[in-house]
Amino acid sequence: MNTMLRPILELTVMISGILLAYLPVQTYLKQEPWKLAAWLAPLLTGTCILEGALCYFLNISTGLVLFLTLPVLMVIYHKTLRISIWKSASIFLAVCAVFACVNSLSRAVNAIVAAQLGLPETELWFHTSAGIFYNGICLLFVIAAWYPASHAARTMIEDENFAQTWYIFWILPLIFIGLNLFMIPRYKGTLYTGRILQGYIVISLVLLVILVLFYAMFLLMANSLNKNARLQQENHLLSLQQTRYENLCTAIEAARQARHDIRHHFLQLSSLAEKGDLEKIKEYLSIASSKIPDQNLHFCENQAADSVISHYAALARRTEIPFHVKADLPARVPVDEIDMCLVLSNLLENAIEASLKTAPSRRKINAEIYLHHERLLLIQVENTFDGKIQKKNHIFQSSKRAGNGVGIQSIRHIAEKNGGDCNFTYENGIFTAKIMLRVSPKPSAASSPR
Repeated sequence: MNTMLRPILELTVMISGILLAYLPVQTYLKQEPWKLAAWLAPLLTGTCILEGALCYFLNISTGLVLFLTLPVLMVIYHKTLRISIWKSASIFLAVCAVFACVNSLSRAVNAIVAAQLGLPETELWFHTSAGIFYNGICLLFVIAAWYPASHAARTMIEDENFAQTWYIFWILPLIFIGLNLFMIPRYKGTLYTGRILQGYIVISLVLLVILVLFYAMFLLMANSLNKNARLQQENHLLSLQQTRYENLCTAIEAARQARHDIRHHFLQLSSLAEKGDLEKIKEYLSIASSKIPDQNLHFCENQAADSVISHYAALARRTEIPFHVKADLPARVPVDEIDMCLVLSNLLENAIEASLKTAPSRRKINAEIYLHHERLLLIQVENTFDGKIQKKNHIFQSSKRAGNGVGIQSIRHIAEKNGGDCNFTYENGIFTAKIMLRVSPKPSAASSPR
């Protein structure tokens, strides 16, 4: 029984390895962790026992069995995740490289145990104590790597700015796996010769340390590059927001000018009415009405929000898109008006663009904007859509060009920068955006009374 346990112990490290591989990708699981564990743990345990028994009865090495089992395990690992094959394969190989170094160290420990007990030098599998050592070191490594794998490494995996590096990262663990395979003596008795065993232990430890250092350096480098990429992206978003804000200012100024012109029209009409010149009044009204924009200029008391909504209401009317807005905003709002207008314009522009690609009979846009307890600004926009919405690692992709959608990224950035939130859902042909903006920490110039 003790002899049959030895090959099983060599294979049970797959359980520790798959646990370590899942730590940095917990948010990308296709099913709940407990559901995954409910079928994967028994599968791995049964596989280790059956393959260990097979190795025992056929008197074959566990290395051959692992060579055939690991590719299948990697496919299962990838199929249970929502990430690219490059990332999943690289993570899986990274774990294999670490355990390959631990395997070399365990081989040296096995040689020491065999020498002390006076056992044959040609044993096929690790002795029981060496197998326990192998599993123990692997479990200790999982515990030691738990926090960095589930925090720092997960952050790197979730960041798309460094995605191209995954195309070459897999080379590093493959090199270390190859080195450890190359180190395996052709004849087991070689480890008992002279100082070869001491050198083998030193080389195994050095390889493991170098591999961990390489991983740490890669993680630091990735985080640094990701940070720079995020700063560049934020600068790009700020530039886009500035351009959009200037356009909004132009629209707001146009609305103010329209109100100013209307006052003059009333004065002129009053003058003509006093003279009793009905024909002149009719002529003047005909000319003036042709110059007034065909849009409802009043949705709420807040001028900035009212101008933005009016602008997109006019666009929707020209393109025959049913546009319904319920806006309940006072003249002054406790949030940054620039942020509010940018969020509104992004949402309404996206809604109109999606509606234009939808069958005319299904087109509609519904929006609701209101204050909640005078501390939160809540915005909800619903619109119909046809076709497929593309997402990559929880990030919406642009429908106009290759890459991430800038509008939703801008909305998310604005919502989160002051502790707000945003949520985007799509089902049954309806896209719904829910945005929460918190009270600005300091009143801005844009929120000051006019």
